[in-house]
Amino acid sequence: MGEKRLKAPGQVLSPLSALQISRVRPRFSLLMPLGLGRRKKAPPLVENEEAEPGRGGLGVGEPGPLGGGGAGGPHMGLPPPPPALRPRLVFHTQLAHGSPTGRIEGFTNVKELYGKIAEAFRLPAAEVMFCTLNTHKVDMDKLLGGQIGLEDFIFAHVKGQRKEVEVFKSEEALGLTITDNGAGYAFIKRIKEGSVIDHIQLISVGDMIEAINGQSLLGCRHYEVARLLKELPRGRTFTLKLTEPRKAFDMIGVRSGGGRPGSGPQLGTGRGTLRLRSRGPATVEDVPSAFEEKAIEKVDDLLESYMGIRDTELAATMVELGKDKRNPDELAEALDERLGDFAFPDEFVFDVWGAIGDAKVLTSWISRCPGGVTPCILGVWSVFVGPVLDHSGVSG
Repeated sequence: MGEKRLKAPGQVLSPLSALQISRVRPRFSLLMPLGLGRRKKAPPLVENEEAEPGRGGLGVGEPGPLGGGGAGGPHMGLPPPPPALRPRLVFHTQLAHGSPTGRIEGFTNVKELYGKIAEAFRLPAAEVMFCTLNTHKVDMDKLLGGQIGLEDFIFAHVKGQRKEVEVFKSEEALGLTITDNGAGYAFIKRIKEGSVIDHIQLISVGDMIEAINGQSLLGCRHYEVARLLKELPRGRTFTLKLTEPRKAFDMIGVRSGGGRPGSGPQLGTGRGTLRLRSRGPATVEDVPSAFEEKAIEKVDDLLESYMGIRDTELAATMVELGKDKRNPDELAEALDERLGDFAFPDEFVFDVWGAIGDAKVLTSWISRCPGGVTPCILGVWSVFVGPVLDHSGVSG
């Protein structure tokens, strides 16, 4: 049979197909490293190819370590199967400024992912700045971090115009939130409205910070860049060397404000995720629980307020370390052991402990609400708030 063709590059699953895929739960061990299937490897770049159901997801129909009983099935005590029998995950990708659709597989961390994208599009790996999921726009709320949905579509943003900007530091806070791509590039994730940087139109969300006052920052983590910016003396002028992501024609002249999540459509709907780790193999996991999502969001907000960075992977690691700890001292000990390079202050650790505890209480309360959170809120209002307002003569 002939291969299916898309009407336009980048088209993905229909809502009905995506809904069907989302019901499938990953069946792979969380400790199982990724590998390749036995099929003949597809060409790295495929023009106008449809992201077919199951292709980027759970490897249905392919040989795997959990399949089959009988003589050929797995037995307790035997070593794990060779890489050729492990599940094969294929993701579809495009360059954000426009390109044919490529297929990538066989990566275990963000740096390898960028290498696979560069190989597919015949680019130097250093040209890939960062990736967004399910949108070609420079949307920092869709930034690829430590997790990829099994049906997410990856858009790669590559280096564009370089620029050098002089900034007068009139206030202690510049209004920048810094993140990094996990492979040595730090860039601007958010610009605070009304801040020093907000008044400089040449600086935009998504710009990579190459150097400050001639000091190269390539290879630095986001917290190191944020610290350097914070330590710059007030009342002095400094120079930023920046590189902006290459823009498509329909995006030229548009300055993104970063900010809060938008309401645009989401293309990916896979319920499983591929967790990319800086240390150790990538793993296929279920989507984060309601508690984990809320706790990660709160901890990420704390990272921004204390350190001027946003990093969902770091926040997820901190939640993972703290969710079973009994007190702040145990959390501090775990953070020092795993993330000692950050040198988190005691007050920050205490706030992280509080954020994790608050998320536990909130999600536990919501889970016990019959019919969901909205009826519970209305019930609390009718029992406690409503009578007080009526008694005081204030209408709701």
